[in-house]
Amino acid sequence: MKAASPIGVFDSGLGGLTVFGALARRMPEEALIYFGDTARVPYGSKSPEAIARFSAQAARFLASRGIKLLVVACNTSSALALPAIRRAARVPVIGVIEPGARAAAAVTRGRVGIVGTEATVRSGAYPRALRALSARIKTESRPCPLFVPLVEEGWWNGPVVAAVAARYLAPLKAARVDALILGCTHYPYLKPAIARAMGPRVRLIDSAEETARETERALEGLGLRAPRGRRGRREFYASDAPDRFRRLARRMLGPGVGQVKLHSFDA
Repeated sequence: MKAASPIGVFDSGLGGLTVFGALARRMPEEALIYFGDTARVPYGSKSPEAIARFSAQAARFLASRGIKLLVVACNTSSALALPAIRRAARVPVIGVIEPGARAAAAVTRGRVGIVGTEATVRSGAYPRALRALSARIKTESRPCPLFVPLVEEGWWNGPVVAAVAARYLAPLKAARVDALILGCTHYPYLKPAIARAMGPRVRLIDSAEETARETERALEGLGLRAPRGRRGRREFYASDAPDRFRRLARRMLGPGVGQVKLHSFDA
């Protein structure tokens, strides 16, 4: 591994671009390669075995591109597949669960809500991470399986999104949580609707910025920070519909998103 080597980032689809964007803002000199497994999104409704297999395939692909570190910008993969990902990648791996838990623990008064995919919620990864930080924190979790398809479709606001958010989040609002972990990297794109449903007193926790900070700390500890002074290259891959991915990625990250290359896996 060399300091000039890229950081790899992957997610089941577009949601991990929240983490990609945070990395690019925090460390503009770092080269970044993103892979979105758009052919198989969402991971959250798949079996643990399928999630581990898909995640390992993504990790091996990015490792083949010569990355120095892998950021798993997918809560479902971070919750259920990190051992398989580490075996496949053979480089340092950072997930999004622990950074998000730390960010929530820092602001909560004692009751944290968690929204995520069915698989992430079922894994119990966030409650475990929060309990490890503080025994006083109580948690309430709620799966929100329609949120990912809404984001992938580009529906980030409007009456349909508002109605879905209100229905999903009503039990968490009734539980009087004071912080809400957006336990899927797709969910920050729905922040306005989620904030309206939860009310102004609830802090929304997006793990992207904390994950970027942890990545920076890890690179510095390994002596692998890229030389400052110039912008690192950006590469994007998708396993299906790269033109559609590019159109939505430009909406998320801005017009600087260039070509999106197709990389698919055998069934």
